[in-house]
Amino acid sequence: MNPLLARIAIDPAICHGKPCIRGLRYPVETMLELLSSGMTIDEILLDCEDLERDDLLATLAYAG
Repeated sequence: MNPLLARIAIDPAICHGKPCIRGLRYPVETMLELLSSGMTIDEILLDCEDLERDDLLATLAYAG
């Protein structure tokens, strides 16, 4: 198992149980949509200051 996946949490009390990054209410699905729309990891990190690069790498690993 990829150790980055530990950054993805599934909690029924957060975002209706959708997979989120570290329980911070950033759904994996939303981050993947941003990446697929052409935003870079650096651009997302500028917009979401409480995220870390490994969070977005974990999102990609989760989707893969």
